[in-house]
Amino acid sequence: MHLKVLIGLLLAFGCAFGASLSGLWKAKGARQVQDVDVRRPWQTLIALFRSKWFAIGWGVALIAWLLHVGALALAPLSLAQAVISGGLVTLGVLAERFFGFSLNRRQWLGLIVMAAGMAVLAATTHAERNQSNYEIAAILAFELAGVAVGVALVMTNRVERLREHRGVLLGLAAGILFGVADVSIKAVTSGTHGLIGFLGPWTLIAVLTALGAFYASARSLQIGDAVAVVAATAAAANLLGIIGGVVVFGDPLGSDAGTVAGRVVAFVLVVLAVGLIPAPVRAQRAMRSDSSPEGDGERPAVEPGYSGVSATTGMARSVRL
Repeated sequence: MHLKVLIGLLLAFGCAFGASLSGLWKAKGARQVQDVDVRRPWQTLIALFRSKWFAIGWGVALIAWLLHVGALALAPLSLAQAVISGGLVTLGVLAERFFGFSLNRRQWLGLIVMAAGMAVLAATTHAERNQSNYEIAAILAFELAGVAVGVALVMTNRVERLREHRGVLLGLAAGILFGVADVSIKAVTSGTHGLIGFLGPWTLIAVLTALGAFYASARSLQIGDAVAVVAATAAAANLLGIIGGVVVFGDPLGSDAGTVAGRVVAFVLVVLAVGLIPAPVRAQRAMRSDSSPEGDGERPAVEPGYSGVSATTGMARSVRL
């Protein structure tokens, strides 16, 4: 493996650890402030950053983002995003040991499956080159499709039968928008199109999608199970990055049949893990009942063995996105 690629993957793992830690801190802070309302973006922003824990979380997130940019500049996009996905296993450890959460067996299985997928990916990693060339039509079509899916997921919050999954769906929307921003960052840092690459539409797309992802992520942390939402957001962003690396930048799946098969299995395991990690519906109901603003009486107990309420859980409010 080239030294630059190895350094990029190490930066990617550091990004994963920082992202997990920052997500839990942001969840703690977001539940202590007023509703996230995209119709009042400035007031919402001020309220969020007045929360000490949310501000600390975003400080750590900024460091993780800088590590992420470094990883994208040095390593193939699909590999960097896959390593970040594998780093999500640290989320469970941090959540249980330092944030008072109790993960159920399915969530731990999801984290283990994701780690297994990353192990398979690492075993099939050889001398990879950083692919940076891209076609403008390809990246434009890919990013427009990603934005469309993200917006559609945000709109599912209006569907009554999906009420139980609103937090995770918003988290997925935020992750997809973050993923679109990642693809744009990769295009900007590639230097392929010179000054046009820096001043062109990709920088604007990266900023706009990152802003949309910010508000969707903050709201998802207010109304959903923190572990499930953080995992869903990170996994969606990483999966979109993996697909973008292959589709837009031509990252190779491998040079031989065994390598290709191994990486396909790894990617499938990551997708499977995304489905396993969200908390069960019963846990989400318990959390919503626990934090309902309609009652001032004693909070109902959470069913043992299910996550969704922790020592850091505050009030979840009506949907504003």
